[in-house]
Amino acid sequence: MGLSDRFGDSGSATFMRLFSALFYGFSSFLIIVVNKVVLTTYKFPSYQCLALGQMVTGIVVLFFARQLSIVDFPGFSTDIFRKIWPLPLFFLGNLVLGLGGTQKLNLPMFIILRRFTILFTMIAEYYVLGVKASRTIQMTVFLMIFGALVAASNDLAFDLVGYVFIILNDLCTSANGVYTKQKLEAKDLGKYGLLFYNSLFMIVPISILAFSMGEIDKAMKFEDWLTFGFLTQFLLSCFMGFILNYSIVLCTQHNSALTTNIVGVLKNLFVTYIGMFLGGDYNFSWINFTGINISVLGSLIYSYVTFRKIDKSKEIIVEKPEIEQKSPATV
Repeated sequence: MGLSDRFGDSGSATFMRLFSALFYGFSSFLIIVVNKVVLTTYKFPSYQCLALGQMVTGIVVLFFARQLSIVDFPGFSTDIFRKIWPLPLFFLGNLVLGLGGTQKLNLPMFIILRRFTILFTMIAEYYVLGVKASRTIQMTVFLMIFGALVAASNDLAFDLVGYVFIILNDLCTSANGVYTKQKLEAKDLGKYGLLFYNSLFMIVPISILAFSMGEIDKAMKFEDWLTFGFLTQFLLSCFMGFILNYSIVLCTQHNSALTTNIVGVLKNLFVTYIGMFLGGDYNFSWINFTGINISVLGSLIYSYVTFRKIDKSKEIIVEKPEIEQKSPATV
């Protein structure tokens, strides 16, 4: 008996929305913690090589899953790149810049600065998908941003490069979510095809980048490769990179790009406070701590407002005006 038989079509859709959201939240929480342990606790020197490992894992897993008929997606053709572009570019930026920011910033500030993703996604959904957030949603977003700015004004561990990485990461995350929604609605490649070809098209550029910057050499000289604890965390990070990307696509498929980011916000509530003790690189100050809590308060209000409305089919939706979603030309 399938989900649609047991719960009905409406119940099945609601279940998948809840399941995909929770799955994404758990995966996102776990990989942030694992990445922080690898890059900060064990001091692995190259976030580019870690990103490369995550991409290779995704390609290998999906390739053999397709060969074994576990999953299905279109084979390679000359027009695949045209169908998927510009998604691989945002996918690569999201992955590499996120890992770079994780390495350079303490977790509380990393999470707080990730609040800008909500603002960028809200703007991108309006211009790309024709979806406008309500005024209440906009006000809660501005509250989150205000808290982030207050926290950043007294960050005792300020790192300019880390801040730039995270802001660019926020832009890539927003664009990646919105364009993933657009590509999924086009139904050309499906969620597995998007995951596979995103990594396949970008693995050569990131390999060249890592080699030219000496990152591969630094990774090869790392002394803890034979340490069981590090090796376990590194392999878990590579595997969880694929799981996270799958959960993002799944959540975006069954919800909106904005909903996916809201789930990330809820997950970040836990990571924000746990991160004050994880990694040992958070420097406490009252202004910074106050800003963090203002942003957290905005996140809670935002999540409540977004999920409080249920449509006639009892499906969770993002609160927005009934604007027809358009499918603009690919940039």
